[in-house]
Amino acid sequence: MPPSRAISLTRELIRRRSVTPEDAGALDVVEEALKAAGFETHRLTFSEPGTPDVDNLFATIGAGRPHLAFAGHTDVVPPGDLSRWRFDPFAAEIADGRLYGRGASDMKGAIGAFIDAALSYVEKHRAPKGKLSFLITGDEEGPSINGTVKLLRWAQARGETFDHCVVGEPTNVARLGDTIKIGRRGSLNGRLRVIGKQGHVAYPHRAENPAPIIARIVGALSTHEFDKGTAHFDNTNLEFSTIDIGNPAVNVIPGEARAEFNVRFNDIWTHDSLKERILKVIKETAPDATVEVEFPPSNAVSFITKPGPFTELVIEAVRQATGLTPELSTTGGTSDARFITNYCPVLEFGLTNETIHAFDENARLADIDALSAAYFKVLENYFMP
Repeated sequence: MPPSRAISLTRELIRRRSVTPEDAGALDVVEEALKAAGFETHRLTFSEPGTPDVDNLFATIGAGRPHLAFAGHTDVVPPGDLSRWRFDPFAAEIADGRLYGRGASDMKGAIGAFIDAALSYVEKHRAPKGKLSFLITGDEEGPSINGTVKLLRWAQARGETFDHCVVGEPTNVARLGDTIKIGRRGSLNGRLRVIGKQGHVAYPHRAENPAPIIARIVGALSTHEFDKGTAHFDNTNLEFSTIDIGNPAVNVIPGEARAEFNVRFNDIWTHDSLKERILKVIKETAPDATVEVEFPPSNAVSFITKPGPFTELVIEAVRQATGLTPELSTTGGTSDARFITNYCPVLEFGLTNETIHAFDENARLADIDALSAAYFKVLENYFMP
């Protein structure tokens, strides 16, 4: 039995080596399939000094309201050591009921499934009573500068108004249908530099050792309770990823010590309020020390799409397709949904995330087809209430 259209489209996408920021023809696969079904398509390349140019696609069918968008990315992370893959990561091989390849789960499988669902809807009902659009970028796994952010601005400038959006990120933990993301935590990186005074360990009074100072700061920030969580979010969490003194001599008191950390924060905080709290903790912990703190720019804010009619519509579509009632979650990393939330309510639902970014990334064939069925139910429930 030949593969379904959703699986065939996913295989075609995987065979395009679209490692960020290269497109390698991945957007051609999407555009050709949608254009043949009557979608109006626009290819857009965005640029920014110091960053690579990125190709993007906007495709739409229908007119008026309501306007539902599907957002996704065709770019993938590098495959890594090829010898550790069971198959060529860009060959899209099928084995044991699974489709193997970089991007199978994150998130070419979801794009293939949503294209199939959209084509099935148009074949059955023609153009929707409203508008259906695709926002597809090649920059989600990269800097996220020349992708969804600029694609949304371009769409807004041409008069597009989105009512709701589904992002095809791999949200499910164990089984297709177990999780819908209704929000994401924000992310903030920080760098510490404690400046001491170098000297001989035998004469500590002539030096100032930054090691115990940075140890106290690391301990204070690591154990600090920022909050107790909210109705939809876990508590804010700070983790240190590196502590570096870089001193090769055992008999020398170092002149400085450095550390880096990341904070995943909930909707209680903004970047500014979180920075203020962190600086306060550092000042209270080491009031007399010379400490420099740097916060690199971040566009990863926390957001929430509060449960309501749209959420219930998607839950019901998932239930109809999978038999499961999904949990509403805000866990995990960041996604382009953080940009879309500024334009309309947004949910994320895709494949399982057990093998994303890993060697032998794969997706169950049955899951890709079931995901297409869920997306089709979303379209029917949305445009034909």
